[in-house]
Amino acid sequence: MNTRKSIFTALFFCIALSVYAQDTRWDLRKCVEYAMSNNVSVKQADVQARFAELTSKQSKWQQQPNLNFTNSTGYQFGRSIDPTTNLFTTQQQLFQNYNLNANVTIFNWNRIKYDILSNKYNVKAALTDVEKTKNDIALAVATSFLQTLLTKEQVNIAEVQVSQTLAQLTNTRRKVNAGTLPELNALELEAQLARDSSTLVSAQTNEQLNLLQLKAQMNLDAATPFDTYIAFIDKIPVYTLGDMQPDAVYKQALTTQPAQQANELRLKALNAAFKSVTALKYPTLTGFAGLNTRFANANKYKIALPTGLFSPTSLKADVSGTLYDVKQPDFSLSTRKNAFFEQWDGWGTQLNRNFGQNIGIQISIPILNGGQTRSQIERAKLNLQNLALTKEQSDTKLKQDIYQAYQAAVAALEKFNANKKAVDVAQRTYDLSVKRYELGLLSTLDLITNQNNLLKAKLDLATSHYDYIFKMKVLEFYKGQGLRLE
Repeated sequence: MNTRKSIFTALFFCIALSVYAQDTRWDLRKCVEYAMSNNVSVKQADVQARFAELTSKQSKWQQQPNLNFTNSTGYQFGRSIDPTTNLFTTQQQLFQNYNLNANVTIFNWNRIKYDILSNKYNVKAALTDVEKTKNDIALAVATSFLQTLLTKEQVNIAEVQVSQTLAQLTNTRRKVNAGTLPELNALELEAQLARDSSTLVSAQTNEQLNLLQLKAQMNLDAATPFDTYIAFIDKIPVYTLGDMQPDAVYKQALTTQPAQQANELRLKALNAAFKSVTALKYPTLTGFAGLNTRFANANKYKIALPTGLFSPTSLKADVSGTLYDVKQPDFSLSTRKNAFFEQWDGWGTQLNRNFGQNIGIQISIPILNGGQTRSQIERAKLNLQNLALTKEQSDTKLKQDIYQAYQAAVAALEKFNANKKAVDVAQRTYDLSVKRYELGLLSTLDLITNQNNLLKAKLDLATSHYDYIFKMKVLEFYKGQGLRLE
């Protein structure tokens, strides 16, 4: 029972290790997708695109009327004007004003229309900038990815070299112990094994450094288990140079490269912005309407209080034929301060009595404004000319880069073919050297020399192979084919 449990535990452990290993091996597609989702530059470009979208929405809202409500409440002190009577008063007063105003642009020579159009193109350009950033990141990730594959291949070559040297050393040490070869032969191979081991360590170090660089470009934590993976280097699809003629690639790149698309969109945006600024020279027609009302009440009021005394009047009263003097009561006036809630006396009545409305149109004709309009128009012209020059410069650089990439690909292919022949010759030379060394017809130094020549030829071949693939992938990238390693 324990044995069966141990077997199941071991199988589960092996399966877990297999899944873990698969999870840590990333192909180029997974690396690029992760980088596009997590790279900081891509996120920053996306934030800029959102800013552009907000500006575009705001320009569309300019078509809607403006509506504002204001209210002011307070006390007046000293000599002031009663807002309900427009008369001077020295009494403290509680006052309130209510205003509801609206205005809408009726016509301003299509300035709002051109602002909307300009911002629309700017949004598209910002979104294209996001794609450009993603493409740049994808190309950088692909470069590092291929570099890691190259260093991985260099590690494999160095490991084979170490194994071959170790086998030669073991065989030579056996013959030295038998007395058929001198000790010098074994010592020379031991020195070669040390050099090969150093080469292997350097290759492994370069592999780890390239993996760290790739992680940084992907914004992947450096401590995350990670390794690059590709099935077979020889299976990577590569177009022929005949399909990548620089003229054809350049014409296609003008329509597929995000940088060129963004320049074209920004040129359209500045054209629309120039028309918008030009409209500042002409009158603007605006409609307006408003509602307003107000309330005011004194903080103190006077009240008549009876004194208990009476004053005679000129009036007589006839009572059963007898005339009596009519007297009137005396009153004294006193000032009383209103309580807080008593100050709102007449609030509704005053608001209704002071309710006013207005509606009309306004025309604004620019005459002189210190040359600001003229400066804005000239600045818009210069911006337009500057962007046109920037676009021309960008297109010229793109064409130059494509032609250089094509020539680099041609040179890389020729170098790759030459290195294949060099490896074939070095391999046959090394095989013959081994046979002659085993027969005692070749010195150890000559064997080591031929072995080092084979190692160098294999490293050169691997380097030229990956270099050729990368150069072709750059051309495919310019042509708009994307980045494919499978």
